[in-house]
Amino acid sequence: MEAYNLWQEYYLKRDLAIKDELIIHYISLVQKIAKKMAYSLPTHMDKEDLYSHGIFGLLEAIDRYNPNLGIPFTGFAVKRIKGAMIDGIRKEDWLPVSVRKKAKLIEQAYQRLEMQLGRNATDEEIAMELKISLEELSQWLRTVQIITILSLDETLSEEEDFYLKDNLPNPESPNPVDITEEKEIKAILGKTLAELPEKEKLVISLFYFHDLSNKEIASVLELSESRISQLHTKAIFRMRGKLARIKKMMR
Repeated sequence: MEAYNLWQEYYLKRDLAIKDELIIHYISLVQKIAKKMAYSLPTHMDKEDLYSHGIFGLLEAIDRYNPNLGIPFTGFAVKRIKGAMIDGIRKEDWLPVSVRKKAKLIEQAYQRLEMQLGRNATDEEIAMELKISLEELSQWLRTVQIITILSLDETLSEEEDFYLKDNLPNPESPNPVDITEEKEIKAILGKTLAELPEKEKLVISLFYFHDLSNKEIASVLELSESRISQLHTKAIFRMRGKLARIKKMMR
């Protein structure tokens, strides 16, 4: 049975047998998201747990989806699947305090330096600000990779139900007029994205807007996977540093 017909039947009848068919039809989506997120997980984290959390997200998406609204299910489900995986990571407290501390120090370094310099800081400048070597900076960036995967799915603050990923304007949107009519914060996020160094901007675009994995991006850009991960990590910390500065000015 076609997916459209399955949805119509399930929406009307809530038949468990039909729900099972929908789960089978979309299970590959969970596998794809889990594989993409698992790339940045430390080795001590259980990838199977990540997949299990994603299944719960898929079940929630199936129960909440209304096929009559004209929204593609895949786009509707991705946020819930990823959200369930991220919630699982947080609840199981997979991130050591040392990793969180390093991530905070890096973000603060980007925030301070780029505010002082009025431009994107170099690796050498960030390492000097942190009082570590370039080799140590590279190690730190590898260590905090998972933080950057979570970053675009976190709210800007505990009081705001506002997710960075959902509000990044797509630079390839066919409707630029629509972008200008969005909330002011979207314009701010668009500005922070546009100000990234070219390679970092391209990595963010390919990862979030074209849904490519780090491995696929590495192939496209003819760089190593570790280099792509580093570019991704630096881009997220730059963006979060810029947003933190803007939030301070808006208070």
